[in-house]
Amino acid sequence: MKRAVIIILDGVGIGEAPDAALYGDTGSDTLGNVARACGGLALPRLERFGLGNIRPLEGMRRRGDAAGAWGTMRPASAGKDSIAGHWEIAGVHLDSAFPTFPNGFPRDVIERFSRETGRGVIANVVGSGTDVIERYAAEHVVTGSWIVYTSADSVFQIAAHEQVIPLDELYRGCGIARKMLVPPNDVSRVIARPFEGAPGSYMRTANRRDYSIEPPSETLLDALSNAGIPRAGVGKVDDLFAGRSLKSHHTASNAEGIRGIKNWLSTAESGFLFANLVDFDQLYGHRNDVAGFYGALREFDAALPSITSRLKEDDLLFITADHGNDPTTPSTDHARERVPLLVGGMRVVPRDLGDRDTFSDLGATVAEWFGLSFRGRGKSFLSELVV
Repeated sequence: MKRAVIIILDGVGIGEAPDAALYGDTGSDTLGNVARACGGLALPRLERFGLGNIRPLEGMRRRGDAAGAWGTMRPASAGKDSIAGHWEIAGVHLDSAFPTFPNGFPRDVIERFSRETGRGVIANVVGSGTDVIERYAAEHVVTGSWIVYTSADSVFQIAAHEQVIPLDELYRGCGIARKMLVPPNDVSRVIARPFEGAPGSYMRTANRRDYSIEPPSETLLDALSNAGIPRAGVGKVDDLFAGRSLKSHHTASNAEGIRGIKNWLSTAESGFLFANLVDFDQLYGHRNDVAGFYGALREFDAALPSITSRLKEDDLLFITADHGNDPTTPSTDHARERVPLLVGGMRVVPRDLGDRDTFSDLGATVAEWFGLSFRGRGKSFLSELVV
């Protein structure tokens, strides 16, 4: 009857990783810089949980009566996107980062995609999704051509107005792209970016879909599946694992994600929940919106008691992140950062878990909690955590 929950605060890093300079991320410190920019963080529930014990953060106190265990985790896998972060938590390391396309995709890739989908392609640029849509939407509406673009991440993004190209066709197009994007053009994710509206007021809808490349080896989710342990997801998590060993309830906002987490805790008798709250990253980090980022932190902080009150005796709750996305830096890209590690539960001993060598230690701990031999690329800290 054991349960475990991992909540990913997408993009909420806590200071540059030792190799941040290799990624151009020297000085990135998502929580630290947001705290300074906002004149201090007022997050009393996360402070009580132990967030202020991890390291000095303006506005946060170190609590001698912390309710949970605390620490940080360093990225060991190559890359700094959601796939690299989630896969590493689940026990898989990448030896090299997925390819990126700073000059757009090769002509042969675009021509093949156009041929196989039966539509033209416009844009093929690097840029912010909202900006790209505003620049190319009028031409898209007239021609019915796909808007294809990428970013600093390894992504093949396809934007389409829902009244011009039906969602089913957009998703089929993404599936075609996923199958054709093999080495050396093996991007980590194909992303459907549907939008609606009119010139000057185009808006992306909640019907985004991610089409990930499959993990190259066994993951925590596979191990749980093989052992017959129930698994559920909230947010985009199943997309990041190509739907393997997990099905998720997709959400349109952090608020909906929090409701999904609370519903699972109220109804599931046993098993594992993997949840992603994406607004920090998608709405605020990538748009350098410091106030919005802090607002999302406060929203989660306010919801934390309604999450922890649903925990049972044999439950473990982990709160962490997959990478950084510092909204205070000039970059709108992800950042190579350590991530916070907070752990709660009735059996958890409040203590410092230190600076873990890899995110995979978390997946190894969950596996041991369920009595599995799987450890992936990590080392379990369960013996340090519970009585």
